[in-house]
Amino acid sequence: MKLVDLETFVVGNPPPHFGGRYFILVKLTTDCGIVGYGECYAATFGPHVITHMVDDVFARYFENSDPHHVERMWRRTHGSGFAHRPDVSMMGVFSGLEMACWDIIGKAANQPIYELLGGRVHERLRSYTYIYPDAADAKPPAGQRARAYTDPHVAAERAAEYVAQGFTAVKFDPVGPYSAFDGRQPDLPSLERSEQFCRLIREAVGTKADLLFGTHGQYTVSGAKRVARMLERYDPLWFEEPTPPDMPERMAEVAAFTSVPVATGERLCTKFEFSRVLACKAASILQMNLGRVGGILEAKKIAAMAETHYAQIAPHLYCGPLVGAANVQIATCSPNFLVLESIEDWGGFHADILKQKMPFEDGHVIPPTAPGLGVELNEELARNTPYTGMQLHLEMAADPA
Repeated sequence: MKLVDLETFVVGNPPPHFGGRYFILVKLTTDCGIVGYGECYAATFGPHVITHMVDDVFARYFENSDPHHVERMWRRTHGSGFAHRPDVSMMGVFSGLEMACWDIIGKAANQPIYELLGGRVHERLRSYTYIYPDAADAKPPAGQRARAYTDPHVAAERAAEYVAQGFTAVKFDPVGPYSAFDGRQPDLPSLERSEQFCRLIREAVGTKADLLFGTHGQYTVSGAKRVARMLERYDPLWFEEPTPPDMPERMAEVAAFTSVPVATGERLCTKFEFSRVLACKAASILQMNLGRVGGILEAKKIAAMAETHYAQIAPHLYCGPLVGAANVQIATCSPNFLVLESIEDWGGFHADILKQKMPFEDGHVIPPTAPGLGVELNEELARNTPYTGMQLHLEMAADPA
């Protein structure tokens, strides 16, 4: 079996853009006609630049290779250009192609991927969602869009609605805009707003749901400690990425200071970056994104490393449903799985772009039993919904907050 063809889709994610402005999806085909799908979470360049990167990596390291030879392709790609070190753009490109290889491997074996990586451990997967605005309010004109993100009373109401749907955990990020100049010291209004979010959401959900306090590496170490001290009275399940991701040694100072578990990993790639997190005890919950981390097998290795440190995994999702499907596969076969990020109940465009919606009930994903990733891309919709914008998937404020 050999890989002989590649097609890449840059799909515009229509309003309200939950999961980002676009998805970069790939389709690989073998010489025997098996098709595999994957998703690249490479957000450092414009998406159409990324498609050229995908073409290049496929031609150099994947074309005419056996899709089973994941380790060989990983090593060749990781060492390309005499780099041989974690590269977030390269690993984002590689991850989507590797994911598609695993989809092919599963289909050839007529098995879900999780059955080929140790077998099913979990019958259903506990999920959480960000507290998003009501979809009707989030569409242009977006007069209500910001309220669930900035108004703690609206956020508390939305949290109660999610709990009524069966969710047992909700995530929110009340810190404010993140910028290229973070980390920073929180000012008193920011601390007050964060405390109000925690208090009102805890009052709204009681003990029916965990609170997941998110940031995007926005604090200095001392600033994160001030926030952590405030958080402890509300007993959140985690404090996410309290400091920037570059120096886990500094994040470890926050983890040692607080009783709130620290979670991190959405911006990290490869086992080498995650090994530093574990070695210095920066976090006990690892949030790898399978469209960026280096692929499905790499994620399995990271989960195994985490297991030896009694750390857990909580796969991150702020992109499209093919990364989500890969997250489901790795969560299902990992004994140290904690919770899975969902974008609400996998509905909306995340369902439309697939031929079948991810099975979901009462706040839990039910791992699909179909072979490979367990889902199929709606190629017609993917081709008919191109992204034509110039903005990146996510963008930080260009000036200090």
